[in-house]
Amino acid sequence: MKLPPILVYSVLRLLAFLVPLAIMWFFFPIMRELWWLTAIFAALIGMSISILFLRAPLSGASSVMYERREAREATGKRNAAAQDADAEDTAIDDAGNGSADSTPNPN
Repeated sequence: MKLPPILVYSVLRLLAFLVPLAIMWFFFPIMRELWWLTAIFAALIGMSISILFLRAPLSGASSVMYERREAREATGKRNAAAQDADAEDTAIDDAGNGSADSTPNPN
């Protein structure tokens, strides 16, 4: 079973944040007192790890999101085109029925 790329990327991003957070929390006692500074450092380290090492999972997740969006937009465009065609057919039918009901021109 293959995991969705978005899930893989999300889990790796969380690990890129949580592992440095845990290392700083357990091995540097001062970081326990300054928890907010620890969170900032962990976020910066996680972002750096993500930029450097998670390019392939990011590309996979981005391509999946792009394909889903294109499929949704294509379906919406087809529905809009079908509705437009139906409206045009109705207008043509109404125009045809309107001219048939009118009295012929005496000229």
